[in-house]
This record gives sequence, C-alpha cells and structure tokens, in this order.
Amino acid sequence: MYPQSLNTIFRQQYAQNDEWIEAFLSRSQIGHVASRWENQPFLTPVLFWYEAQKRRIYFHTNLYGRLRTNSEHFPEVCFETSEMGKLLPSNVAEEFSVQYASVVAFGKIRVVESLDEKEFGLMGLLRKYFPDLEAGVDYRQITQEEFDQTAVFCIEIEQWSGKKNWAEKIHQDERWKPLDPKVLKKYGF
Repeated sequence: MYPQSLNTIFRQQYAQNDEWIEAFLSRSQIGHVASRWENQPFLTPVLFWYEAQKRRIYFHTNLYGRLRTNSEHFPEVCFETSEMGKLLPSNVAEEFSVQYASVVAFGKIRVVESLDEKEFGLMGLLRKYFPDLEAGVDYRQITQEEFDQTAVFCIEIEQWSGKKNWAEKIHQDERWKPLDPKVLKKYGF
C-alpha cells in the first residue's frame, strides 16, 4: 500500500519542516533530477540553486539532450539532494547505519524561454557557487551566444519532504561483545 501523499515519510522521527528543507536546499551542492521517457526512468546529476520566493529549483544543461526531450514530453519530475555524515558501526548487523540528510521534491519541469528568467537562473547559480566573484568585475558578463548555447531549466515545486538522521552515537547491543575501541576510533567515536 502506498501513501496518499508523495511526500509522506514513514519514519516520522526523521521528518523535517519547511524551514529546514529550504535551508538544506540553499546549501546543498549537488542534486539529481529524475525524469522519464514513457516507462524508462532517467537520472541527471546537476548543480542547482533554490529560489525560495517562488519555490523553484534552477539548473542548466546542454541545449539538447535526453533530459530536455524527456521533460518536454513528460514534465513530472522528482528532484533529490542529500548529504552523508559518519558511518555508524554496531555490534549487531541490523543496527549498522549512517548519518544522512536529504530533500526530495516533486513538481513539473520546464525549459526557461524568457531571456530575463534565463539570466536570473544562471546568475543565481553563479552567486551560489561563486559568491565572492562579481559579474563585470571578476569575470565577463554572459554573452548572447552563451545564452543561446545553454538550456536553463526550472522545477516548479509542488510537494517536498526532508529528513535527517544525524545520530551522534552508535547502537551496541548488550547481548554481544562491544565493538573494539580501535573500530570506534576509526569511525570517529
């Protein structure tokens, strides 16, 4: 049985609120866009930026390619970004884990056609990844030729969920010998 909502998290103790999700999207570095062609899924890793006011994700790719073709025929996409922390060893196989945080967003993707919005999307990427560099000072402005060779995409977010399991301790069962201190040190405990 599947949940009624796409953003239902089964382990509610890890669920995060909208404020946390927005902060995570703002700082996360790499995302993955899942599109499809009929029944064939396709995953694309992207550098992206989150525009909070309108709840949009912007990124760019080649002018033509599989993602563009998929999105023009099937605009429903899923977006994911995550980070991993420490590995969490245990003395019980079932309790091995990892610190993680992630956001999954569902929405519709579109190719940005407006020159103003295209520039907005590209400049947002530059500000996110190179905040200390200024257009027209540290680097040449984007040219019309460069605009014409670049596809900018926008995901209009409809639903999202975020979760975080960042346990700072490991589970050790008293019914089995404890992990060796060398193992604990190796994994940062």
